[in-house]
Amino acid sequence: MAGPTTAERGARQQESSGPPRARRFRPPRLRTIIVLAVALVLVAGTTVWVLYGSNWTRLEDVSVSGTNVLTPAQVREAADVPVGDPLISVDTEAVEARLRRKLLRIDEVEVERSWPHGIRLKVTERTPVLIAQKGRKFVEVDDEGVRFATVSKAPKGVPALEWEPARSGSAAASLRRFDDDRLVREAVRVADRIPAWVARDTRVVKVRSYDDISLELSGDRTVSWGSGEHGARKARALTALMKATPKARHFDVSVPTAPASSGS
Repeated sequence: MAGPTTAERGARQQESSGPPRARRFRPPRLRTIIVLAVALVLVAGTTVWVLYGSNWTRLEDVSVSGTNVLTPAQVREAADVPVGDPLISVDTEAVEARLRRKLLRIDEVEVERSWPHGIRLKVTERTPVLIAQKGRKFVEVDDEGVRFATVSKAPKGVPALEWEPARSGSAAASLRRFDDDRLVREAVRVADRIPAWVARDTRVVKVRSYDDISLELSGDRTVSWGSGEHGARKARALTALMKATPKARHFDVSVPTAPASSGS
């Protein structure tokens, strides 16, 4: 009679041996815990020393990018970054706040650490969309209505902002309702909506009241725009009107659904 096969013997052995024993958890020895704790303390202490106590991560260089009218030296002076201090200790938010406060020409600024020795200042300057004459100087106004700089020479290609306040009627009442800042923002709003090809010919944005803003173009042409409301519709109406009557001298889009032109 033949004996059990190899497979049968393996099955019987598995049945007799029962389930595998689970390994018992052995807590780490005290010596291991002490060694790990000491290593962590050493790593933390070394990191703190490298960041705050060594010369490896001291601030040595402040770089500036993005300037146009401003100079890098002006930006560095206004930033007042503490060269020589640990790089990790530089308060980047405080540096940003100083730049915005001291240099109104700066619209946006990013202050970044450049390890191991540098700070990078990335600035975006405001761009004038209107220029207002003040005595012999000129005040630059950006697309948010911020009057950010006074210069001795008007920048080329920027329309002049002129005031011609109404003395009577509803226009005068409108002036009493809105302060200068509000009217400046409305003029900027109009300038922002002028079609690009018309904007290149715009010499003056004239404000008489909130509802009475007009443009003076090259070639003694004028545009009655009205308020800054419905700017996109007025821009489309002006484009169509100027193409339909190219020899006209005056264009009125204050009511965009009923534009009109006159003169030749």
